[in-house]
Formats: sequence, structure tokens, C-alpha cells
Amino acid sequence: MSVEYAADGLLGVLTPQANTTVEPEFAILLPPRTAMLNARLTSPKPTIAARLVDYVDGLDFAVTQFANAPVGAIAFACTGASYLVGRDAEDAAVARLEARLAIPFVTAARAVCDAFAALGARRIGLVSPYPAELTEASAAYWASRGFTVGRIVAAAPPGDAFHPIYAMSAGSAGEALAGMRGAGVDAIVMLGTGMPTLKPILDCPAVDGAPVISCMTALAWRSLVALRGAAPDGAGLRRWIGGEGWRVRYAQRMGG
Repeated sequence: MSVEYAADGLLGVLTPQANTTVEPEFAILLPPRTAMLNARLTSPKPTIAARLVDYVDGLDFAVTQFANAPVGAIAFACTGASYLVGRDAEDAAVARLEARLAIPFVTAARAVCDAFAALGARRIGLVSPYPAELTEASAAYWASRGFTVGRIVAAAPPGDAFHPIYAMSAGSAGEALAGMRGAGVDAIVMLGTGMPTLKPILDCPAVDGAPVISCMTALAWRSLVALRGAAPDGAGLRRWIGGEGWRVRYAQRMGG
């Protein structure tokens, strides 16, 4: 069943409650004739880590926000939660929700794994905006998925930030990406769905030949593949990383 503004697919998106990046970047990344419905992941827990785990615990309720809208897939736009609950709990949640909803449920972390696989990458670099403990959890998660972390570069948030990730600028993210030179990795991921990464990737789609993805570009790419019922394709992903299909929309959005 199609709707007026989503003839090629309607995507349900679950976004952390204070995230200011997911919706604008999806608006740029999703092609014409594809649309999204956004629902917020909320939690009263007092710490970032506790809220992230709470998001996973509350997924069965969160997806009810879409009611009977004809979404063809659901994207979980939160990587930190996957790191903290771990691979097995993440896989179990995906399997449970897909069985219940009969549509693909795409997590940002598993989308990054699919992107690495499509690129043939095993040794990876991480550009992290996270606090140290969450960066460590991230590295452990990628290792549990069979990847070797070759280098981690920290992207520092502004000191007076309302949130340590969501208040970051694309310029800060780009500066951190430069720290991957000489890392000898197969691919690089800019972590977090809240760190703005589209401009850094357009400016620098590869470092020393290693393709650069972000959690958001990977999630959008994998969600579109799911909506189309297709298989992940490395050549298509490389074109996507280079801005095919969304570079012009980015320029229009930013007034260029």
C-alpha cells in the first residue's frame, strides 16, 4: 500500500528524544517518492547510558507509535544502545520485532556492519564523539561482530554543549576525521546518529583509500535497501558514500 508522498516506500524511524540530527539528515538522504514517519524514543532515566538501555527495553511499545501506517521498514536510529546491550540482545530484539511486524527492522549498528561487509572491510577506524566509556563499549561491540579496530579518534564536543553529541558541528567532525590519516584501515565509521557527518563525508569520502561512512549514511542506505527488498551492494554503497542521489539535496538544504 502506497501513500501520496511515499510511492516508493514509507520508512518508520525511531529517534532518541533529544537528537537534533536524524530527521534533518534523513530528509536529505531519502530520495524523492520515499518518506519517513518519525517517532521519539523517550526515557526518564537520569544518565545517557541508562536511557540508551531503556530505549531497547521499550522497543515493543515504541513501534506502536506507527499504529497501522503502511511503513515498509523501521529504522532504529540509535547506535549507543546496541553497544550497551550487546550483539546477542540486539539480534534477539530484531528477530522478535521482525516476526511480530513482518517488516525489516534495521538498527544503525547492524547497518554499519552490513556496510563494512559490502565494502569488504575487516580492519576499521572509529571517529567517536562519545564519552570514553561509551567509546570503549563501541569498540567491544565491533570486535564482537568480527571487526578489528585499528584506530580510534575522539571528536570533542563544545564545552557548553546541551548534549555531548548532538551539539557538535560538522566542522568538528571533519577535523576529527583528519586524524585517521595513516591508520591503515579498510573503512572508517563516524559514530553516533547525532554527530553531523554529511559535509565531512562529501568533503572527504575516503582517507588513504578507506571509504568513510557514518551511522546515519549507513542506516539510510540499509533502510532503502530494505524498503526495496534488494540485497546490499558494495558498488552502490561506494556511489552512495560519494553523494550519489543526495549531494544536490544537501546543497539545497544548506543554501548552496
